[in-house]
Formats: sequence, structure tokens, C-alpha cells
Amino acid sequence: MKKKATSTVSLIDTFSDFKENKNIDRATMMSILEEVFRSMLIKHYGSDENFDIIVNIDKGDLEIWRNREVVPDEELEDKNIEIALSEVLKIDDSYEIGEEFADEVKIIDFGRREILSLRQNLSSKIMELEKDNIYKVYSKKIGEIVTGEIYQIWKKEMLVLDEDGNELLLPKREQIPSDYFRKGDTMRAVVKSVEMRNNTPIIILSRTAPEFLERLFELEVPEIFDGLITIKKIVRQAGERSKVAVESYDDRIDPVGACVGMKGARIHGIVRELRNENIDVINYSENTKLFITRALSPAKVNSIVLIEETKKANAYLDPEEVSKAIGRGGLNIRLAGQLCGYEIDVYRDIEEQDEDVDIVEFADELEEWVIKAFVDIGCDTAKSILALGKDELIKRTDLEEETVAQVIDILSAEFEQ
Repeated sequence: MKKKATSTVSLIDTFSDFKENKNIDRATMMSILEEVFRSMLIKHYGSDENFDIIVNIDKGDLEIWRNREVVPDEELEDKNIEIALSEVLKIDDSYEIGEEFADEVKIIDFGRREILSLRQNLSSKIMELEKDNIYKVYSKKIGEIVTGEIYQIWKKEMLVLDEDGNELLLPKREQIPSDYFRKGDTMRAVVKSVEMRNNTPIIILSRTAPEFLERLFELEVPEIFDGLITIKKIVRQAGERSKVAVESYDDRIDPVGACVGMKGARIHGIVRELRNENIDVINYSENTKLFITRALSPAKVNSIVLIEETKKANAYLDPEEVSKAIGRGGLNIRLAGQLCGYEIDVYRDIEEQDEDVDIVEFADELEEWVIKAFVDIGCDTAKSILALGKDELIKRTDLEEETVAQVIDILSAEFEQ
């Protein structure tokens, strides 16, 4: 096939704005451009089968070549697929009948209306693809931290722009109560959800989600980022208090100390980001009683009695520690319960502060099967048994009243001594 000297048609006005700023891969962009121009050719000529479209994304250029068969003048029937020999010879006298002649179709020849329609179609296609691409990109970022600039502040939400100018929403309910931002401020949040509404991606951010706190710990604590320390669970009342259970797979690493940092250096940055939210970092334990005891921090717990069938836990504390365990508005005990998966009740331990005694220490006075019955309901110390009372012990252990009464007498005598 012979072609005349190349004469490119600049299409900078039609797609240059997109090729630089849109996150669309080269192959997809070229495919869109070819599809749009072929649609125009079909509309104008009735077919696009004998046209070649050459796209140069980098330069913003595009060429359209129409291939027609050279025929004798008297046999010319369809000017779209055929060209008269006499017309070809005016351009190049080397052509013969039966050969294929290619001439360039210039966009300007299509007319103002068709060019305007083409630009609108191209813009629509690329914007549609860009929206789909934003949706895909941010769907993979759910749970990750993004940084953006506050662009607009409304009563119920804020409009945030990311570094590429994409629009993100931070609803009021996802803001920390003490958050205060002004237009132009830079803020950080975690991507909470992404959905399509009317073919437009809606990206919702959150600063109250537990994932936001988890990502902040990963940024501030290298041991968490490297996997040496694992965050087992986080519960939050945004802006007020959080409890973070951590565990280390390396005995040489203190997970709580690593998270707090020297003189609190690591956790201070997180606290500032969360508007002075109190953060309790707790050493995770498979021992439920120990874990609940730690979760009730800063209160000091004397003993824990578990009621496994109802997922309840009774915590016994000195009178002066009860208010600490409950916290302002019941927040501390509520978060501790969420962290451990138990409904926690606290009781004032008004008994004399004698040392507790493990139930197995009474093996010389109690039979093994009796001891096992108490251990099975989570009462493995003398005080934990006495705290429940006779009726409750009979109900939970299915032991005879006489047996339970005998056990209570033996244990009570220990503390009376």
C-alpha cells in the first residue's frame, strides 16, 4: 500500500487534557480514541471497514487513512471504497488499476457539528472510564490511610481532594467530635467505603473507625509494620478512649513498651492526631481472666469470676478502684467488655484483703471430682467460689446442697483462721 506524505492532524484540544491528568493506561486510551473516531466515520461514510486510524498519544496527534481501490473512471460506483484512475494519476502517476490507494482524511473536513459531537463523545467516554478507574483504585484502598486537602465544609460533611484532585467525602459522623478543620487544611483519614451512585464513585472517609487507629500504629511503630507485634483487636469511642490489645511473637520484645515508645514518644503522635484521645495499650493474653483484668486498666482488679454460658464476667475490686473500672459514663467498662467479648460487672470487694487460695490446695479435704466441678465453671480459687454463694454454686455445678455447704464451710474456715 502506498501513502502520500504524512500530514498529521493535531488533536490536542480534544484529548491532550486527558492524557496528562487522567490515570488511564495507554492501551485503554488508544482504544477509546479509535472507538470514538470509528463511530464518527460510520456516521459520515456509512462504514469504517476501509479506514486505518493511527493514534500518537504522546504528541496528541491522530491520523485517519482511507483505503480505496483504483478503478477505471467509467466503472466508479462507490466513492467511499473506490477512486477513479484519473483522479489518482493527478496525485501519483505510478498507480495502476486494481491497486489500493490511501489518502488521509482530515478532521477539519468533517464540519463543525461533527467535530463538536466527537469532542463531546470523547469527553464522555474518558470521564466514564476515569470514574470507573477511581472506583477500582479506591476499592483496593479500603482500610488504608489517605491524605487530602479540605476543599469545602458543609454542615453534614466535608469535601476533601486527594493529590490527584479526586473528590472524597468525610461525613460529620465519621469525624472525631473535637475535630476542627478549615478550608485548605491537610487532613488524614482512612478509606471506609466506596460505592457507585448514578455512575459516580462515592468515597467515604473516616477518622473514627478502629482501622484508622490501627494504621496510625503501623506508621508510628516499626515493630507492628514489620509484623513483630500484632494488633489483636481495637475498640474505640472516638475522641475519648481507645483500648488496643497487642501481642509479640518475639519474647525479647515488650509489645506495650514498643507501642508507647521512650517517654511516650511514639504514642504521643497518635494521641495528637486523635485530638488527645486516651489510648490504653494492653498486652493480649489467652488467659481470659488475665485479659479482662488488663482490659479494665487503669483500675486494679482483685479477682475475676467467669460465667461462660452467658459470656459474663464479675470483677471484684477494692471500693476505691470501682469508679476507675467503670469510667466516666461507663465508658471504660464498656470498652473493656467489647475488647474481651464479655459483659463485665464490677463489685466492691469488701472482704478482708486476705490472699486468695487455689482450690487445688484443698485436695486433702475435698475429693478430686468436687474440685473439678468448680474449676469447670471458672471458680478455681477459694474466694471466687465464696463470692457466688451456695444457691448459685448449686445451680452452676449441679452438686448436692450438702456437698456445696461442706465446701463453703471448709473454704470459709481457711479465711477465718
